[in-house]
Amino acid sequence: MGEFISTAFGFPTALFSFMLLVVFAYWIFVVLGAVGMDALDVDVDADTGTAGGLSGLLSATGLSGVPVTVVLSLLITLSWFATLVGTVLLDLNEASTPALIALGPVVLVAAVLFAWLVTSGVVMGLRRFLPGDEPGAAHTDFVGSTCVIRTGRADEAFGQAEITAANGTASIVQVRTIGGETLSSGDTALVFDYDADSGVYLVTPFDRSLDPGSASA
Repeated sequence: MGEFISTAFGFPTALFSFMLLVVFAYWIFVVLGAVGMDALDVDVDADTGTAGGLSGLLSATGLSGVPVTVVLSLLITLSWFATLVGTVLLDLNEASTPALIALGPVVLVAAVLFAWLVTSGVVMGLRRFLPGDEPGAAHTDFVGSTCVIRTGRADEAFGQAEITAANGTASIVQVRTIGGETLSSGDTALVFDYDADSGVYLVTPFDRSLDPGSASA
């Protein structure tokens, strides 16, 4: 255990160890419903048609199409693992200072490249299961459908829900309520509008008594 801690918090692994702790803390808050998966996502600039910040950077490296937080989590986790393995294989913990200075950056660069390659493959796979801008598809297609809340809560500031398209594909979308309404995990909600400015669906509690299908059953 002592050797593991020494490696995890030694150069170059330590650069990612602290970021990995932040990643773990972030996903704990996601599970608790305190933050959303899109916490670091930004909207596309309406005038230039380009994304800024982290979204723009990831798009330039071919890692767009999934939430920024998911991509960063993968990059950090894989980079940490690769530097840890590289440090152990090259026995950098026992290396002299000149050797550490020479080999440390090599391990760091190789680890980041490895993380980018693996993350690119994962992102390509995830894009197939996430809603995108396919020809003929429109955000308003979901308006009038029902969804199931998947975060601890959904209110005017936060919320995610699972919605099923006509072809049977399930997607996780950002949802918000209005008028102070609050929904809990597992609640069924009705999508009544799409806010193009913020990129979220507006939902309200679903009253099954108003469903023509259930009334005729």
